[in-house]
Amino acid sequence: MIVVHVTHEAVEKIGGIGAVIAGLVTTDTYDKTVSRTILLGPLLKTDSPVNRRLGDGGKIIYSSLDAITPPPWREKFHPIEKTYDVGIIYGTRNVSEPCGGRTVEVEVLVLDVFHANPDRLNLFKSELFKKFGVPSDRFEKIWEYEQYVRLAEPGYEALKAIGANGGQQQRVVLLAHEYMGMPTALKTILAGSPNTRTVFYAHEVASVRPIVEDMPGHDTMFYNVIEPAAGEGRTVEDLFPSVFANFKHPLVKAARYCDHVFAVGDYIERELRFLDPHFQRSHIDLVYNGIPAVATTPRDKQLSRARMQQYAGNLFGEKPDWIFTHVCRPVVSKAIWRDLRVLHEMEPLLAERGETAVYFMLGTLAGQRRPQDVRQMEKVYGWPVRHERGYPDLCGGEEALGVCVDGFNKDHRAIRAVLVNQWDWNAQVCGQRMPVEMVFADVRRGTDVEFGLSVYEPFGISQFEPLCCGAICVPSNVCGCMGFARKVRDAGVEISENIVEGDFLVLPGEMSVEQLLNMPLSTRDEIETGEARRLAAEIFRLLPRDESARARRIERGFDLAQRMSWEHVVQEYFLPSLGRAAWQA
Repeated sequence: MIVVHVTHEAVEKIGGIGAVIAGLVTTDTYDKTVSRTILLGPLLKTDSPVNRRLGDGGKIIYSSLDAITPPPWREKFHPIEKTYDVGIIYGTRNVSEPCGGRTVEVEVLVLDVFHANPDRLNLFKSELFKKFGVPSDRFEKIWEYEQYVRLAEPGYEALKAIGANGGQQQRVVLLAHEYMGMPTALKTILAGSPNTRTVFYAHEVASVRPIVEDMPGHDTMFYNVIEPAAGEGRTVEDLFPSVFANFKHPLVKAARYCDHVFAVGDYIERELRFLDPHFQRSHIDLVYNGIPAVATTPRDKQLSRARMQQYAGNLFGEKPDWIFTHVCRPVVSKAIWRDLRVLHEMEPLLAERGETAVYFMLGTLAGQRRPQDVRQMEKVYGWPVRHERGYPDLCGGEEALGVCVDGFNKDHRAIRAVLVNQWDWNAQVCGQRMPVEMVFADVRRGTDVEFGLSVYEPFGISQFEPLCCGAICVPSNVCGCMGFARKVRDAGVEISENIVEGDFLVLPGEMSVEQLLNMPLSTRDEIETGEARRLAAEIFRLLPRDESARARRIERGFDLAQRMSWEHVVQEYFLPSLGRAAWQA
């Protein structure tokens, strides 16, 4: 079987989809089952040197951009380039396991679509509208839309040129990762190849995310609306007409034309079926993401905790008893204010025992700051405990979170919060007060509690990354990873000592669809305050106060992580679904 991944992360891992692809292709089971893996995507920039065109260690076989055009590839690719006025780069690159270890080689096919044949392109856009209802004229000025439409036809032809067009014994499955892959999937459907199957790989429902993020009631509103609204025959478009302005929406909606759909979480499946009535009849399989399952010894844990405590001590003058963390991009969907609500409720509980904690929020919206800028901020005003507006400090949307953290620290003493708006975790990039031995793995191994109470989280690999290290992981119940954990629990495995589930969907009373849609902040605050109080008490109860308890937590966490590992996911979810997609009539 040949598997084609259509993605914006064909050349290098940028975010979550790249992590998923790496997790899948580096497993033994995938390697034994899939004969060829091809990553197809647009060239995101043209100024990379030739030795970096396909990322670190990439090997170019053909590149018209770099005058590398040996036969027979020149004869295969040049007619496509001339017809569609694009450039083609074909080669291989290495993909490594997310937590290190195994590396595999995959094929890479990227197209320079910064220019295109307008006549051919407009004919294709016309077909997209007539056959699938995708209105390109409304969105063609948006490059995030346009580049993937331009990719579709020449990308499909280039796949045929490298022999990825299937046969009776060698099916091709084209995985359209998110809306970005949908134009190529739709082209494949139009082409009518009998030996190629299309799958929409739903890492989220892009139509729904901005609704949940922007409405005051967030997840509390949206996921309580779905069932009664669907019962009345209403859809996302009926309740939230703002989706019509979302350029991703028509492409996601058109996923109903694919042969199969993979959803990374239970709520993603529910969102799709609410998106359009046709998804009620679609083949939607749950294909969870995997999480790291790295063996950690009590000694490893002790060393990393000591480094984290030392760093906290260097910042505040005394080492805390507990380390809490949240590693994420500081955006609305991560609901970091919920972390602070829980910490507020936990403050008196810790204070009564004479204990203290430091909460590190690690994430940035402005990229990695220069080491010299970090040292200057550290010296002048005490970054990261204190912040100032403007680059190289708070910018790009980080400002509001800085205000929240500063306000929290003014009113609390037993728990202090630190916003580290930087990427990576070592003394070079995080300042001289960080121990020189510190590495990023210490954030995962050294934490006692990892928060992740998101309002929108299709899966949430990050929430469970410290699980194998014995941390208490605190996701919200709308996180896809929590659905996976419930599956493990339902199989008879105890999870309650390692995972504390936040539930912000319990309403104070019965509410109609209209009341939910107009949920005021006061109602949401009431729900969140009550749940924060419950979570604080439960986390406080579970904190391991001796080494034997910590060792037991590590052992059980590692067992859970193995049951949710990429190898397990590929064996139990991905390959069975891939097989159904490939051979199902």
